[in-house]
Amino acid sequence: MGKIIQIQLGEYRPIHHFDLNNVDCRRDDYVILDTDEGSEYGQVRSDTHSPVEDKADKIKGKVVRKATEGDMRQIDNNRMKAKDALNVCIRKITDQKLDMQIVNAEYTFDSSKIIFFFTAEGRVDFRNLVKDLAKVFRVRIELKQIGVRDKAGIVGGYGICGREICCASYINDFSPLSVKMAKEQGLPLNPSRISGVCGRIKCCMGYEVCVYKELSKALPKVGEKVVTPDGRGKVIEINVFKKFAMVDLGEGRIIKVTYGKKDE
Repeated sequence: MGKIIQIQLGEYRPIHHFDLNNVDCRRDDYVILDTDEGSEYGQVRSDTHSPVEDKADKIKGKVVRKATEGDMRQIDNNRMKAKDALNVCIRKITDQKLDMQIVNAEYTFDSSKIIFFFTAEGRVDFRNLVKDLAKVFRVRIELKQIGVRDKAGIVGGYGICGREICCASYINDFSPLSVKMAKEQGLPLNPSRISGVCGRIKCCMGYEVCVYKELSKALPKVGEKVVTPDGRGKVIEINVFKKFAMVDLGEGRIIKVTYGKKDE
C-alpha cells in the first residue's frame, strides 16, 4: 500500500490523513492536495518515511505535488483576501446584530470557497449572513462554529508556564478534561490556577494524571481512616512520589507513614 501522512488542511482546519502518492516532501512542507471538495493546500505534520496502515480507511485525499513558488504566492494572496473578507463579515454581523464572534477566515487554495470560523454561546441563524456574503464574494461560503479551545489554538498565545499554549503549538486533538484530574494530582482547585487562556481546564492537567493514578494505587486517600503502628488516625496529606502519608492521630499528634520503598 502507499504511504499515508498527516496534513493540516489550510491554516486552521483539522489534521487529516492523505495518500502521499509518491510525492517527495517532508514535515512542515506545504503541499497541494486533491480532495473530494476540490483543490486544497496544507502543511505536512508527520514523517513521510513509513506507512500508517491502520488509517487507510480514513484517507481524505491525495497529495498532488509539493507547493511551488507560484503556489506559495497564491496561498499568500489568499491570506490577504481572507483578511479583507474577515472585515466584511464582521461588519455584516454587526449590521444584522447576530450574537456571534468571528475568529478568522480562510480561502481554499482554488479560491472557490471562504470558510469563516466563529464562536457563539448557542445556535445562531446565519442564513441571511451567508446570502449576503455570497453576493459580495460570489463564491461558496461556509460558517464553521468552533469551541473556545479551538479559538485559543487559532489565536495563539502563551500560558502561565511561559511557553506557547499547547493547542497552538502541537496538540492535534483535544482530549476530555475534568477538575477530577487536578484533584488526583493534589493541585489547588482555584479556577485561576487550573484554567488556561481559553477559560477551560488546562490541557497539561491530562499529561501526568495516569502516572499519579498508578503511583497512588498503593496509597490511602486523603480523609481515609488508617491503622498505623502508633494507632488509628485520619490521612490528611499524601505524597505519591515519595510514597508517604501524613496521618492525624488526634490530640495534635501527626505522624508520617511510609508505604513501600521509594523508587530511586
